[in-house]
Amino acid sequence: MTLRLIATDLDGTLLTSASEVSARTRAALDAARERGIHVVPVTARQPIGLRAIASGAGFDGWALCSNGAYATHLTEGRMLFAEELPAETIRTLAQALGDSIPDLLFASVREGGETFVAQHGYAAVADLSDHKRDPGTMGGVDLDEVLAAPSLKLVIRHPELAPPVLFEALRDLGLTGFEATLSGAPFVEVMAEGVTKATGLARLCEHLAIDRAEVVAFGDALNDVEMLHWAGHGVAMANAQDAVKDAADETTASNDDDGVARVIERMLA
Repeated sequence: MTLRLIATDLDGTLLTSASEVSARTRAALDAARERGIHVVPVTARQPIGLRAIASGAGFDGWALCSNGAYATHLTEGRMLFAEELPAETIRTLAQALGDSIPDLLFASVREGGETFVAQHGYAAVADLSDHKRDPGTMGGVDLDEVLAAPSLKLVIRHPELAPPVLFEALRDLGLTGFEATLSGAPFVEVMAEGVTKATGLARLCEHLAIDRAEVVAFGDALNDVEMLHWAGHGVAMANAQDAVKDAADETTASNDDDGVARVIERMLA
């Protein structure tokens, strides 16, 4: 294939278990960029989480955040697009799910991912690694305020129930008007209807005049499945879920064994 763009998930994919970019992976990314190939992080993270690892990965161009909900240029500060979940949809979803599962906690990502509006009690169950934000800075507001405005990503979690349980309960409601997924984080993530990493990547590639056949994509979690299907060549990590491996064209080594670098090196050879 003619390779013009590398789209890569971060946690569990490009990054090691220590949330670092290995020297081999950085060298492979640099080699691709030297050939004029775009390297685009496609992540559930917000810009705050990207900034934490951007220098180590050499990210200085376009990035897709909130599972494809918006595209931002990391050095120029430009936003290409942002797809928000309507407040009315958020309230309907939260009411229906809350009626079936008590003690849920919600948070809303807004304003280009820079604003994080968390319900009272959310910070108490959160870790720094969850959102790359210090829980001590999250504060807390009434649920009505969390649900009052459109959101790039709505976060749903429970102090005791695992995310897959919440995810299935949400699906069983039979509601429409939103897109829900799991990224491996301890919560369910909800975006605007139809928004996935694949749709965000497709919009960015249209902007860059790049065909999907010229894209290789890497991932490990459920929120990567659509992207691996869409890309000209989809690659799952050895540590990926079975559904991700089924969606991919090949499976590479794990994130702790330079799986992304191995594929890039082969493609550039």
